[in-house]
This record gives sequence, structure tokens and C-alpha cells, in this order.
Amino acid sequence: MAAVNARASSKLYTPELLALATGLADFPLTENLPLRAETRSRSCGSVIALGLAVDGAGLISAIGMAVSACAIGQASAALLAREARGRDPGDILLAAQALERWLAGEGDLPAWPGIGALAPARDHPGRHGALLLPWKAACEALSQVAPAR
Repeated sequence: MAAVNARASSKLYTPELLALATGLADFPLTENLPLRAETRSRSCGSVIALGLAVDGAGLISAIGMAVSACAIGQASAALLAREARGRDPGDILLAAQALERWLAGEGDLPAWPGIGALAPARDHPGRHGALLLPWKAACEALSQVAPAR
């Protein structure tokens, strides 16, 4: 039984995914990020505190996170963070919705750079909450942006 679990873990925790998880060090949560959210996964207990800033054009100008999650949650957070700058907040919402549909077996992975590294997590429902956590935190933080007039 342990050998079967070891094989399943090795398929889930690929070298690419583990390398992504280490990328979070480049996105510390700092005090100058005014849009804040903290989310917790009910399924695994992972927690992400996230901060964002948007520029005058309404595009994401900075992002930072404090992450207490498994490697799946960390990798998902790193993928979000490394591609968020310069994006419209709607891009984050669309990617989050697409991820939820994909995990439910109702759609394709979103068109987000590097997101394919998370593909093995689809077969591990216990990791879905951690995978979605950074995206939910970002959507919550971005909900604080005043709508354009």
C-alpha cells in the first residue's frame, strides 16, 4: 500500500510543481499592498493571506502573499503571482472560474502561463481546495476595487 501511495505522490508532486512552489519567495506580503484578503481551505486547512495593488488604469501593479499550504497550494499561488502584474482584475476572475470548472470536470484548464503544471492535481480532490485558494483570495481582494465610473 505504501508503494502505491508513493507512486501517486510522485505523479502529483512533479519536479516542475515543486520548483514552482519555491517561487513564492519573490512575492512577499508587504504593508504597501492595500487590497487584502485571507482565505482558508476547509478541506485541508491551508491559509493564504494576499495583498494586491492596482495602478491608475485599474491593472494589477503588485502582489504579495503569505502562504501556509501544501506544495499544490504554493505552486498555484506562485503561478498566480508571477503572471498577475499588468493584468486586468477580470483576468483573475475568469481564470479562477475556469479552474473551478476544470476541477469539476466541466472545462479545460484556463489559458494562464504555466498552469499545466497543476494538471496532476485534478485527480486528487483533496488538493482542489489548496489549488483554488490563492485564486479565491485574489478575487476577494480585487472585489475591494471601486468600479470604474
